[in-house]
Amino acid sequence: MSTSTTLPPSTRSAIVLIALLQGLLLYLAQQLDGSWPLHDVGSRYRWYAWVLTVPSAIALTVVDLRDRRLWLHALLASVVVLGLASWIGWNLDGEAGLRSEPLRLPFSLAMAIATFISLPWWQHRLQHGHWRASYDALFERAWQNGLTLALALLFTGLTWMLLWLWASLFGLLKITFFTELFREDAFIALATGTLAGFGILIGRTQQRAIQITRQVLFAVCRGLLPLLSFITVIFTLSLPFTGLQPLWETRSAASLLLVLALLLVTFTNAVYQHDNDQPPYPRWLRRLVEASLLALPVLSALALYAVWLRIGQYGWTLERFWALLIAVLVTGYTLGYARAPFSRGRWLQPLEATNRLMCWVVLGAALLASSPLLDPVRITVASQQARLLANPDGITTADAMLLRFDLGRRGVAALREMQRDARFSADARAASVAAQALARTAYWGGGESAIDDGIRDLAVLRKRLALADGSATPPDSWWDAMVARKVETGSCLDADSRCVATTRDFDGDGQPDVLLCGLMQGSGAYCQLHALGVRGWWTVGSYGFPRSDSASETARIHDAVRAGRLTLKAPRWPEISLDDGAPSSIGNLSKEPRETP
Repeated sequence: MSTSTTLPPSTRSAIVLIALLQGLLLYLAQQLDGSWPLHDVGSRYRWYAWVLTVPSAIALTVVDLRDRRLWLHALLASVVVLGLASWIGWNLDGEAGLRSEPLRLPFSLAMAIATFISLPWWQHRLQHGHWRASYDALFERAWQNGLTLALALLFTGLTWMLLWLWASLFGLLKITFFTELFREDAFIALATGTLAGFGILIGRTQQRAIQITRQVLFAVCRGLLPLLSFITVIFTLSLPFTGLQPLWETRSAASLLLVLALLLVTFTNAVYQHDNDQPPYPRWLRRLVEASLLALPVLSALALYAVWLRIGQYGWTLERFWALLIAVLVTGYTLGYARAPFSRGRWLQPLEATNRLMCWVVLGAALLASSPLLDPVRITVASQQARLLANPDGITTADAMLLRFDLGRRGVAALREMQRDARFSADARAASVAAQALARTAYWGGGESAIDDGIRDLAVLRKRLALADGSATPPDSWWDAMVARKVETGSCLDADSRCVATTRDFDGDGQPDVLLCGLMQGSGAYCQLHALGVRGWWTVGSYGFPRSDSASETARIHDAVRAGRLTLKAPRWPEISLDDGAPSSIGNLSKEPRETP
């Protein structure tokens, strides 16, 4: 179905003008930052959110400038965007040094997705006067919008490359005027806006070129879908033989599984054609694709479980909230796609109903998750506060910094409330970590001293530090040296460390020595050897056991350290001294290669 519409000259000029005004408004935002009308965080977020969404939607949609429905839709979209931006801005206002990225980036992506999903419906209503759009009309418009934006980005990038070539050529002649001009903020903003406008205009008027590009992309997807389906099937069939433990050990299973599921959904969408009764593949290839679609729910279920497992272990964070929301939405797609092979009509025809339903679900999720109704900040703050109050001794620097800088004003309020809680204030170290975090005014630098969340209480240290099997308890003087940081401890004073101490006479001088080993996830063990000298305990040196990507090898190293299975080996080469007794400085001796017995 063709959605091409001839644009009158006035509309073409308006598209470029809208993009130019967008660049001008973004430039003004830079110049007016901190002054009226952009004197606070909320006003800046409303400005940026509106400038980047509503005018872009108008440029992609406008046909007749006199159409009242266009401006009514723009007004409605403005109310929604400004309201949600105000909510994000309120979260980031009222406290010094709050980081905007944890809230701003998800909000920006949510607004981009919401705009992209709603545009085809908006465009259909402007052209036909109603919202009852057919599947093929929505399909056409969605791909048209996506490729138009891609073309605008490509056109803008290529033009900027030519401008910099222009400046560089004149730079060879010692003429720096163009280099200085092209670096001016005003020129960058206005030129980029104008170029983007011309790119959108090209995409909207050169319909044939866009259709050819889409056909090429569909052909590529048609060639790659069988391979992607084969990968999905053999991976799913391998799971009963390998078990799920290797997945959880990677700590990135959820993201990989979701990427695989989304790729399969996207490629299948590109291959399926509403108006084509002829299947794109022979029967045996269609069965392979269908088998991969049946495997989709397995992939999404594993991704959901992986995310939920992390939430159960460490509580909610903003990243885990969005990961779970994405996993739930992907699961909705996978369940719908898994029923497509059982249809009796056109091959995979049930995909149409699934796509229509899920586009509304995704739109609703994007808007609700950016509003007070489904508030990831509220969920994260409540989860982290409950977790830390239940175990104040377990608070780390990362926990305190998360509440202080990454969760807006409500995270800071929760940290202050925890300070006043009797359960939290009773732990001196936990109270100190929270106080130091609240005293900071910037996440990075700013002249503040780094937060010290190391263990300072001797009783806490004795309780946390494990002794190797059969090892004697280290002398009291060693414990005092540990707390006073007179010996190197690695990360063993951190509240979330896992360390083992082994007491033994390592050098045969009749005095006990202590080997302190930190057990690191996926990194073997790193040990410090402490000895008692004339001036007290000192650090003799360190031992590193090899890092291994194998979980079984890492577990073997950790078990050996805990069990005290340490074998002392004398060095092959002796220390060499001169006749006057002056010792040499020890360097790295190369080892003679030997055959493995």
